Amino acid sequence: MKLQKFGFNTIKILHFLRIAALFTGAAFLLFACENNIEQIKAFSSPENLPTVEATNYATMFTDSGEVRFSLKAPKLLRFEGEGKPYVEFPEGIELVKFDEHQNIISSITADYAKQFERDEKWEAKNNVVATNAQGDTLKTEHLIWEEKEERIHTEEFVRIIREDQIITGIGFQSDQSLQNWRIKNPKGTIYINVEPSATDSLPPTPENNVQQNVNRRELEFEN
Repeated sequence: MKLQKFGFNTIKILHFLRIAALFTGAAFLLFACENNIEQIKAFSSPENLPTVEATNYATMFTDSGEVRFSLKAPKLLRFEGEGKPYVEFPEGIELVKFDEHQNIISSITADYAKQFERDEKWEAKNNVVATNAQGDTLKTEHLIWEEKEERIHTEEFVRIIREDQIITGIGFQSDQSLQNWRIKNPKGTIYINVEPSATDSLPPTPENNVQQNVNRRELEFEN
């Protein structure tokens, strides 16, 4: 009888374990399915999908009927996420600013950019290059343009390349035309050797200015 009772209990235990295993497996599958469903919902949420998509995009921004900016981008994506619409340029951007006479006074190019419409703010990342009317060039990996405040700034490493010098530092701020700029934490200035040529003695006419050659020493900097 003891053996029979032990065997009966063993059968009941095995049966209980099988039922428990089935419930555990079902719960695991249900949890996994819920997770997958949540992931699918998150992925397919309208907030994660662009409402507008364009390729080879080009446009002009005007003020009082005059063109102030031109914008070109290989790809444009517009999102409406949580009432904060923004435009993304995942393949880069070229933004050019004009004066009242339609002369180019500054430009910005980058491999990636975002426009936050309500905040009137732009963010450029990766290989950012900005130039002004004098030919000064700013190079950095991150740059923010505040449209309302008409200024640009960054906290990253910057390099300013001018005709006769290269200035490096951490942090930068300027007006949006790159005319009045300041490096927050300068790291150094290197002056570039300019070798005079035979054309330097020619009268300062536009034709002679084009013919003048300026030989610069190539310099490399590390962040």
